Amino acid sequence: MRSLFCGEVNESHVGQEVTLCGWVNRRRDLGAVIFVDLRDREGIVQVVFDPDLQEVLATANTLRNEFCVQIKGKVRARPESQVNKDMATGAIEVLGLELNILNKAAPLPLTLDNHQKNSEEQRLKYRYLDLRRPEMTERLRFRAKVTSQVRASLENQGFMDIETPILTAATPEGARDYLVPSRTQKGNFFALPQSPQLFKQLLMMSGMERYYQIVKCFRDEDLRADRQPEFTQIDIETSFMSAEQVMDVAEKMVHELFRSLLNVDLGTFPQMTYAEAMTRFGSDKPDLRNPLEIVDIADIVKDVEFKVLANPANDPKGRVSVIKAPGAAAQFSRKKIDDLTKYVGIYGAKGMPWLKVNDLAAGRDGLQSPILKFLSDDAVNELLSRTNAATGDILFFGADTYSIVTESLGALRLKLGEDLDLVSDEWKPLWVVDFPMFEEINGGMHALHHPFTAPSKLNAQELEANPVGALSNAYDMVLNGCELGGGSVRIHDADMQAAVFRILGISDEEAQEKFGFLLEALRYGTPPHAGLAFGLDRIVMLMTGATSIRDVMAFPKTTTAACPLTNAPGRANPAQLVELGVQAIPAEETEEASEETDAE
Repeated sequence: MRSLFCGEVNESHVGQEVTLCGWVNRRRDLGAVIFVDLRDREGIVQVVFDPDLQEVLATANTLRNEFCVQIKGKVRARPESQVNKDMATGAIEVLGLELNILNKAAPLPLTLDNHQKNSEEQRLKYRYLDLRRPEMTERLRFRAKVTSQVRASLENQGFMDIETPILTAATPEGARDYLVPSRTQKGNFFALPQSPQLFKQLLMMSGMERYYQIVKCFRDEDLRADRQPEFTQIDIETSFMSAEQVMDVAEKMVHELFRSLLNVDLGTFPQMTYAEAMTRFGSDKPDLRNPLEIVDIADIVKDVEFKVLANPANDPKGRVSVIKAPGAAAQFSRKKIDDLTKYVGIYGAKGMPWLKVNDLAAGRDGLQSPILKFLSDDAVNELLSRTNAATGDILFFGADTYSIVTESLGALRLKLGEDLDLVSDEWKPLWVVDFPMFEEINGGMHALHHPFTAPSKLNAQELEANPVGALSNAYDMVLNGCELGGGSVRIHDADMQAAVFRILGISDEEAQEKFGFLLEALRYGTPPHAGLAFGLDRIVMLMTGATSIRDVMAFPKTTTAACPLTNAPGRANPAQLVELGVQAIPAEETEEASEETDAE
């Protein structure tokens, strides 16, 4: 039906007849002449209908935005004064000789111009229209280029693309599973995979050695801008490779991706331990474009009279730290400081003392703070020295448990970086390594990554004897404060895997029931293996400058995991439920039962 895409027409086609198909992006009626901007996936070209062909001109007069049409015409150069340098096709236009309306368009329920003010609900309900916007089309085109480049990079490094099952068994990976009832085995359920973790390990046990897959994963969890119930991973697993070698594979892939598609050299990827990242930046995915750092001052304030600072400074589980906002004294009003105090309260902070440096040369007289009277001259001098404070700076204090101070000041660091316009416009990658193996939550041990991660330099007996202090052989790739992907060396020994299960509160009997196939496979010559997984959606979001992964997915869900386009999830057919042996409990009854349980 077409000879060229709209965006492909150029000066080399001048004098040729072409057939184009697409949508009317805009129609301009100048009386005797009608101009139509015709759009398809590849771009926009201007088509001119003039009075020499009255019948064609009359049809063009009926066109409205988003009519689907076929146009035959002759390419001609635009006059020099009419060349549009902002359009790829701006040096030419097409003289319309024939016009065939393939399908008319009713008045649109949302706007498709560059200044669209559509709500996200509208955009998702009419996603097939929203995706016609060049910005959205280009993001999906870019996403396709990313997957193509990833495949080429990994296959050039000897990786095989192998599919793993979507219907599988539930695994403890930190989020709720989506369950699928079995019709043939009533009362039993499959789970949609949170990741192909176990299967890719089994592939290493099968001798595949280098596996990759661009795979759908599913997690029934609360959503944020960078979370979706179904998302796509670039999944990688290797045999006989160390953590450093796997990181080299991943770095090479990401280097090639950015160089090929953005002409960006990411340079070297520095490594930082988890402990250092949390101490300096309050995050395990620090944004290194932001120069602000958290500074510990417990030793300076442990003897002051102000108990808000002194008590956590003398508590082994406490932390007292400060973050400097350079030049903020003149910019931040008292109301702004109060707003920042409320902000850190979201993260558990009960308050936030502050100190303004109005005039460093004036000594104590040049300082302003509600807690200044509690600080000795020595403490003040040491505080100003350690933070390298200057006239015009504000110091914000955090004093509480280690986790509250770290999380609240980490969040404050990001907000101050934005408010003070301190975040540089560059790419800052790094690897975060040496994560704790476990974290203690409500008296129980939980795997910080997943329960198949190997410890660093410990045998099974040593790990069980002191799990709290154990480090894992894990690594996360971070770029501009966003975790692109993470991985680890896996456990390849049955005794070690059983020990980890016991530490996590999984008895030997439960481990055998849920993971017997894995524990048995580990006894048949399992090679050392390691891998990692990247979030494809996050990578594309970062590379395109989008603010949400929903803007780089064709048909995403809302933040309530719903699809306005198809009205999913919806109620099942009662006959289907009977066939499946499943009973649907109304939401009201579920809420009542939950309230009764809470009351007990």
